[in-house]
Amino acid sequence: MSDRRLGGQFFDAAIGLLQRVRDEEAEAVEAAGKLLADTVADGGRLFAFGAGHSSLAAQDVVYRAGGLALMNLLAVPGTVGVDVTPATLGSALERVDGLASAVLDTSPIGAGDALVIISLSGRNALPVEMALNARALGVRVIGVTSVAYATETKSRHSSGTFLKDHCDVVLDSKIAVGDAELTLDSVPAPFAPASTVVTTALLQAVMATAAGSLAERGVEPPLLRSGNVDGGHEWNGRIMDEYGARIFYRH
Repeated sequence: MSDRRLGGQFFDAAIGLLQRVRDEEAEAVEAAGKLLADTVADGGRLFAFGAGHSSLAAQDVVYRAGGLALMNLLAVPGTVGVDVTPATLGSALERVDGLASAVLDTSPIGAGDALVIISLSGRNALPVEMALNARALGVRVIGVTSVAYATETKSRHSSGTFLKDHCDVVLDSKIAVGDAELTLDSVPAPFAPASTVVTTALLQAVMATAAGSLAERGVEPPLLRSGNVDGGHEWNGRIMDEYGARIFYRH
């Protein structure tokens, strides 16, 4: 089988998943977008968190042209991507009890804010504890996860619960356990993960919904423009000045 054929199979798998989340998660996307719009309109702040490769989707909505300027990254040192050596340390930190509490206690997040937590499996201590403790602070939580893990794996949190159990809105990415879309007789393991493609698309759909919801109620969405188009820097400067107290990645 040619590499080109496999490439096409991956595109087909990814497109199929995107069609599923478009159709099956439409209500959740609307609810999540409205939750973010409500938070912005009420003077709250927006945060996104993800560990490991789930952090890619979180980073994609922070300081992004065409995105909401108020979306801040809630970073846990050592778990953002593969920025530590050995890379396996990041995976180990996701299973450490108490780490989320320490991060929340030292972050600006608080009552009236909204937090998007991305975790494909939703089973590790870090995302579960992050959601649980954030809601106890009065933060509204949107979880982006694969619900399949909750039925096919065991939780690694002491409560026995998953991320999906501690959210105001849950977005199900529909990714199969193991996050690999292709198999081949000559390859000993499944390959070609699609979680980043699907999760990123889900979140951008939520951001679009939030912007539209704000506009419908007469509130200008605090959107950033590309710095590579004429007038982009001036536009962003105005947004940063107007909403500076709610934008933490600039300080």
